[in-house]
Amino acid sequence: MHANLGIVHFWAQADAVNRSVAVLLVVLSVVSWYVMLGKLAVYARTRRCHKRALEAFWSAANLPAAIEAIRREDRTGILASLAVTGANTAELQRENAACSIGAGVSASEAVTRSLRSQIVESQARIESGLTFLASVGSTAPFIGLFGTVWGIYHALVGLSGATQVVLDKVAGPVGEALIMTAAGLFVAIPAVLAYNAFTRANRLTLAHLDGFAHDLHAYLVTGRRGRPGDKLVELDAARGARTA
Repeated sequence: MHANLGIVHFWAQADAVNRSVAVLLVVLSVVSWYVMLGKLAVYARTRRCHKRALEAFWSAANLPAAIEAIRREDRTGILASLAVTGANTAELQRENAACSIGAGVSASEAVTRSLRSQIVESQARIESGLTFLASVGSTAPFIGLFGTVWGIYHALVGLSGATQVVLDKVAGPVGEALIMTAAGLFVAIPAVLAYNAFTRANRLTLAHLDGFAHDLHAYLVTGRRGRPGDKLVELDAARGARTA
């Protein structure tokens, strides 16, 4: 009898509900692993290229050369898009401030606004997929538990007409139904661990992005790179809005 028990036997004896739950867990597992491996590759590429991109930007002779250098080195496009946005805003502010609706806005405020908007867009791009991982990590155990409860109910209903019920006839179907709970945990645990790891990596990336935005703002407005002791109030407010 024990040779007939297992996943194959459970699948053969399962009804449409249990099979649907099993297929759903398989799909969630495949998609979550796809998201995790994709984001892992992105973070590995980010760590390699961002340091080189910043060094290339600040070592350039002028702003156009710096923009070209950071575009060449930053394969993720996160730092490059921030530099391009800030430079374009500063240039437009100098050329069109007198004839636009933003004439009363200072160059510092205009650059700050554009950098803040770009940081928000970059944050949304960096955090893509994390909501899915969090959802999988929180719901997969309950999906598996539902499959277990339904499997036990289905097994007991199948035994309801028997005149004599022995332990082997109950323990086998119940044990097979518990496979669904284990499957739910197998899907959820990697998703939760990956979510926590990627959230920490995102904080580090956004901290570097904020630092570059501060230095870029100081350079575009004053012509020099910001000092470590300086504080950009507007960008600090944007950081606070992200963590709220």
